Amino acid sequence: MNYTTGELASITNSELFGNEQLPVENIAFDTRNIFSSTRVAFIALTTEKSSGERFITEALEKGVQVIIAKSLPVERTDFTWIKTTDPLRFLQILAKWHFSQFAELKTIGITGSNGKTVLKEWLYQSLCNEHRVVKSPKSYNSLLGLPLSLLKIEKAHEIGIFEVGISKPKEMDIQSGLFLPQIGILTHIGTAHLSNFASQEEQVREKLKLFTHCSTLIYNGDNLLVHQLVQELYPSTKKVSFGLAPHNTLHFAALPERPGLDALVKDGSLEYYLPIKTRDHATLSNALCVMATLKELGYPPSAIREKISALKSIEMRLESVVGLRDNIIVNDSFNLDFDSLTIAFQFINEYTKERKCLVLTDFVESKDKEQLYRKVTELTNQQNFQTVFLVGNEITHPKYRFNAECYRFPTTQHLIDSGKLNTIDKSVILLKGARIFEIDKLKNTLELQKHDTVLEVNLNHLLHNINMHRTYIKRTTKMMAMVKANSYGMGGYPVAEFLQHHHIDYLGVAYADEGVELRKKGITTPIMVMNPEQSSYDSIIEYGLEPEIYSFRVLDLFIDKLRAHSKEGNYPIHLKLETGMNRLGFRKDDLPALALKLNSLDVRVQSAFSHLSTSDLPSEKNFVHQQAARFNEMTSFLEKQLSYPFLKHILNSAGITNYPEYQFDMVRIGIGMLGISPDNTLQDKLLSVVRFQTVISQISEIEEGESVGYNRSFKASSPRRIATIPVGYADGIPRLLGNGVGSFAIEGHRVPIVGNICMDMLMLDVTGIECKEGDEVVVFNASPTLTEFARDCNTIPYEALTSISPRVKRIYIKT
Repeated sequence: MNYTTGELASITNSELFGNEQLPVENIAFDTRNIFSSTRVAFIALTTEKSSGERFITEALEKGVQVIIAKSLPVERTDFTWIKTTDPLRFLQILAKWHFSQFAELKTIGITGSNGKTVLKEWLYQSLCNEHRVVKSPKSYNSLLGLPLSLLKIEKAHEIGIFEVGISKPKEMDIQSGLFLPQIGILTHIGTAHLSNFASQEEQVREKLKLFTHCSTLIYNGDNLLVHQLVQELYPSTKKVSFGLAPHNTLHFAALPERPGLDALVKDGSLEYYLPIKTRDHATLSNALCVMATLKELGYPPSAIREKISALKSIEMRLESVVGLRDNIIVNDSFNLDFDSLTIAFQFINEYTKERKCLVLTDFVESKDKEQLYRKVTELTNQQNFQTVFLVGNEITHPKYRFNAECYRFPTTQHLIDSGKLNTIDKSVILLKGARIFEIDKLKNTLELQKHDTVLEVNLNHLLHNINMHRTYIKRTTKMMAMVKANSYGMGGYPVAEFLQHHHIDYLGVAYADEGVELRKKGITTPIMVMNPEQSSYDSIIEYGLEPEIYSFRVLDLFIDKLRAHSKEGNYPIHLKLETGMNRLGFRKDDLPALALKLNSLDVRVQSAFSHLSTSDLPSEKNFVHQQAARFNEMTSFLEKQLSYPFLKHILNSAGITNYPEYQFDMVRIGIGMLGISPDNTLQDKLLSVVRFQTVISQISEIEEGESVGYNRSFKASSPRRIATIPVGYADGIPRLLGNGVGSFAIEGHRVPIVGNICMDMLMLDVTGIECKEGDEVVVFNASPTLTEFARDCNTIPYEALTSISPRVKRIYIKT
């Protein structure tokens, strides 16, 4: 988009205060993702949990000159204000008008429960070499995401591919009011958001509203309800169904026994042979959908076969690892276009490191390279990179002037051989390139740990789980995230840094040295220390940590240390109250003396809190109510005696869902962040955060009677295939899982552990499983889950996760 502020106000019938000639090319709705203020407007959206008007000052401080908002909480006048009664509606009206200006654009609209983003990216891969294609960035498909996607359309575009999502009834009425595609695609209909609809039929009917003006409707017909409703609602529309069932227009008539061979596809009375790389049903269905769409766009069978063969897996993720020389390596070498570059730049701005380095290659799937590279250069120069490494034959041309210290190389190997990357330290290094340049090799060169056994931590899933728990509490209730014990083994600093970026109110650690380490690495969020040892008081004060005070002895010792440091002012402390856990804390009888003492000291009670001992046990509800009543009584007394308010909190993860009536001023989330809840309704909505995986080192064929491992505890009763994997009890796999107790996953199959577990290795029985050396082995993720793994270990998820050795490499994922 490219409008002046005056045009934006006119199109949306909004009031304008300020300069009506300012150009606006992008609209930002999240100040955390403002990485360039040039020709950017900030729109202050209001949600159930937050108001964007709170962040207007932050947007202005980042250099934004145009604000779109209902009202202004600031007194400054050095910017332009577009006043609107409804910011979200403003975006939708603008997007509808913008879309109406491109009557010649061929449009494809994709909706459904699953597979929208993969289909969009595969269609883009198939079309971008012959056409100028615009598409939704990432998974932008909501009431906010669709308007932002439509605003990306420019005059040069020939085809537009847009995802359209809904989560409840009536939303498609709004979405289809903005965008009605010419070719409609309905993907798989599953259970996502189904709980918000009266039935699956209502869900399908709502999604089908998108296709009112389609010339062709392409849909997954394996769901018979979908098949029936499409026939009923669109009797005269051209329809093409795809799927694995034989009644579909396009279906597989025969699949080869193994991937890598051709499959027979029937298209009505026609037959085609298509190469397949997997037997996964979702992938096969998506390939059929791409085939149907390309055929509708006029591609001949030979071209379709070629394009299906060339489809690349969609890696919608950025991953980061700890690098050598105190660097952080952000690997985004899975795809390269202008949208993904923009997203990557947003991502690295979440890191607190001041120095940034970029490795960037040629763009291979794009037209108008000259214009593209100038846009890339301008955008990159706004990011304040200290060093930029360019790889290729196009972007390396001297006419593209990068402000940073810049080095140019024809290939990735030339960059590696130069040794220049070895001069970078204390930086975030972004690896961004097209796959043909294989810059993911640089990650292997730069990372600190080089092991095949890794613990993947999906930070976006962690945020999703936090937000799902937030739905149980009021908008004003604060949240403390527990990052003790190295964030339950996930990695203290990377998790804390991510949470800080997403405005968590408090962080909780067990010991002072955990908090000190976070402070040293740039974490500024308030940190409560839950077990402040006497020897750590100096560090607590030096690094601005906030201690838990649970006894008069601890209070006196901490006050003495404050005086020794000549600390003036009301130093924040947190009072632990004993309400029934009988572990630590002041008792009810202590409170009069405690209040008297606190009133004479130069400290301020930041919060008072307690622990529920049975929040996850339905049989102990009465005890929870007793604890909460006792806590309320104790804090009420203290607040009255101290004559000032303080935060009160008693709920942990289970308490948030089971007892939201006791949320008070703040809640504490721990295991809930990881996607584990005792509430079945919530559990179904949570996502797995941690994935523990390794690879097969070797596969051996053994005969009947042969043994495996130490002590010959396993002897084969028949010929078996045994896979050895490089993980053992030194990595966090307890020995009790040996001899068939535990099982891991290979190619979707659960395979048992055989023999005794060694320090660094264990063996799996993979008889009958199609696998080879180097294939991935999942210790836990979705199957087995972390909970199942812990159950096999005869423990709880907390212990299972915190037992994973530091030598296991942590990788941090953002999808």
